[in-house]
Amino acid sequence: MLSRYIARRYFFSPQSRSVVNLISGLSVAAVAVPVAAMVILLSVFNGFESLVKTMYSAFDADLTVTPRRGQTFSMEALDTAALRQIPGVVSLSYVLEQSALLEHEGRQATATVRGVDDSYGSVFDLQDAVVTGEWRVRLGDLERLVLGQSMAWMLGIRSLADADVTLYSVRRGSISTLLPMENYTRRTEPVGGIYVLDLDTERTYVLTSLRLAQSLFETPGQASSLLIRLTAGADPERTRRAVSERVGASFHTQTRDELRSSFYRVMTYEKWGIFFIALLVLVVASFSVVGALSMLIVEKRDDMSTLRALGADTGLLRSIFRTEGLLICALGGLLGMLLGVLLTLVQEHFGVIEIPADSFLTKSYPVEFRMTDLLAVALSFWLVAVVLANVTVRSMIKNTNRC
Repeated sequence: MLSRYIARRYFFSPQSRSVVNLISGLSVAAVAVPVAAMVILLSVFNGFESLVKTMYSAFDADLTVTPRRGQTFSMEALDTAALRQIPGVVSLSYVLEQSALLEHEGRQATATVRGVDDSYGSVFDLQDAVVTGEWRVRLGDLERLVLGQSMAWMLGIRSLADADVTLYSVRRGSISTLLPMENYTRRTEPVGGIYVLDLDTERTYVLTSLRLAQSLFETPGQASSLLIRLTAGADPERTRRAVSERVGASFHTQTRDELRSSFYRVMTYEKWGIFFIALLVLVVASFSVVGALSMLIVEKRDDMSTLRALGADTGLLRSIFRTEGLLICALGGLLGMLLGVLLTLVQEHFGVIEIPADSFLTKSYPVEFRMTDLLAVALSFWLVAVVLANVTVRSMIKNTNRC
């Protein structure tokens, strides 16, 4: 208690104004800035992670059922009525995906054609993603295509007025070397809509009807996966186990996170890699506290001599200056965390800093504040502060005879 009182007097007393106090104040600022930077950096990574998950959620369902063997399966092999009875399941949609060649006015590009049934709109809400036309892939008996904006640019499509695209798929069975074009199934359909997501998705997926995809790939009555949408708040893992039991051992059921597990793992590694790099910067910045604390110990030699004469031992003296160092770090860390949280929340809710790109999904830099990140920053910084304060004090105050 005495050591805390003396340490507070050294730092806050209005009569104690010297160069050491100025350096202590600068040390507080030097600590606050990297702490705020750590909070902001982690929030930015959280924001981009959520943005990526949002982009993938436009084509990756909550649950995806695929065959364990082969690329396709018969749609009659699954009892969709029984699957709809599982708690947490909202809607289902069969899709058929395979690669195909696209051609428009001499320009060609490869893409993954996703044929979807009429229930696809209940699994994915693509209204906000489609910027031109509409996402519907079938109007009565008329088939249509929905392309990504990047794919449309690659094919030279500038408007939907005259945007017929020819799809080529390798024909199954025998191959003719005399008539190469007979080896391909061709379908020419108009483009009914253009969507905007991330660049990779726009260049990968082309939506069309399930009927057209089955005809193009010569797989009548077949699908490559069954997509399932869950209710808000449903436990994906629990529902996945229930669906897996219902579909049987011939099918594999995955959550959205499992489909992109490697990508999310890399993002997690990157986030905490940046965290430790920022922590290293914080450690370097914290050496200003070491300098301030060392100068304070030198300045207070007369006070320490007086305290020794009054019976203070080395432990009490170390406790006084250790508390002083922790006080500087605590004040700097608190100011840094408050500044970091404030800037993060302002950006998260008001989007002050914008991204200079018209085609990006969001106008401002995405950030997302998480309390777990703040706790991680606070804990790691406190450990650094305790180590530095102890090492400095022990090296400066070694025994009862010398300081």
